[in-house]
Amino acid sequence: VQLVESGGATVQSGGSLRLSCSVSGYNHRNYCLGWFRQVPGKEREGVAAIASDGSSRYADSVKDRFTISQGKPKITMYLEMNNLKPEDTAMYYCAADPGGIDYCTDSWSGGSEFAYWGQGTQVTVSS
Repeated sequence: VQLVESGGATVQSGGSLRLSCSVSGYNHRNYCLGWFRQVPGKEREGVAAIASDGSSRYADSVKDRFTISQGKPKITMYLEMNNLKPEDTAMYYCAADPGGIDYCTDSWSGGSEFAYWGQGTQVTVSS
């Protein structure tokens, strides 16, 4: 299984970015995919997750600003980020669970249920 993120960049506060995650070698009909971010020296934070049943979840810090979606072919995932703030600066990672259930559990944001991770893409928001 391989996950590859793209789309990270440096933008000004209030700007927008769209991150993409291409997933290959992952042949599950039921799954949960997620976006996470991490700043050096801080804990990893769950940003958003989307499941094969179409449901999505968001961290409170990004609700109403970020939108997670799936593309075609399926198992392509996007994160549309609007009204970016300096505190959104981080390395962003996409992740996939082992497959088997068609929803993301209540503990998705901890990241422990995700088995596969990408290498990350850097997002920097300048003030």
